[in-house]
Amino acid sequence: MHLAPLARLVLLPAALALAVPSSLWAEEDAIATAMAAADAAYQAGDLKTAAAELANASRAISARQSGLLMAQFPPAPDGWTREDTTEMVEGLELMGGGVGAEATYTDAAGMTVTLSAFADNLMVQSFAPIFADSQALALMGKTVDINGVTFFEQEELNTLALLDDRVLLQAAGEAAQAQALLAQIDLDALAAFDAADR
Repeated sequence: MHLAPLARLVLLPAALALAVPSSLWAEEDAIATAMAAADAAYQAGDLKTAAAELANASRAISARQSGLLMAQFPPAPDGWTREDTTEMVEGLELMGGGVGAEATYTDAAGMTVTLSAFADNLMVQSFAPIFADSQALALMGKTVDINGVTFFEQEELNTLALLDDRVLLQAAGEAAQAQALLAQIDLDALAAFDAADR
């Protein structure tokens, strides 16, 4: 049995590729390197090393997916700053795995809105039945429509939605500011953040 080395996981159009941080390409190189090492170890019958390298490749893939999620977040509005949370993958390993991204936006008065997105995570799966029942969701609190997607607003402090039954998107902060930031996101693109055709 032969495990073919992975040359490239995601094909991106040239215009999008120019917008992807160089760190993501470095992660892709790490993926290909780990997969090639796993392939070589497997061919040599060294299953221990092959398993370790596959685990390294899996972590690198998760890091790349998290970066692709982050790339869908909007830039800071005029007069605001944006600070991205790093090392999300390590934290998610303690919360059921998956991938995630988080960025905090701060306005001139010091008010903040934190955007977060999680995919392929046990927490996301727990929200799926709730968002699948629109009537139950409405009974739990206020719902708002943002770019054609129904979001649930919690006490005017959290606004969240489940995209394509896979990506949990949340904005924590004053509702008007949070929802203005959410409206700047291409929600379809975020739902398909790691699709092969993007």
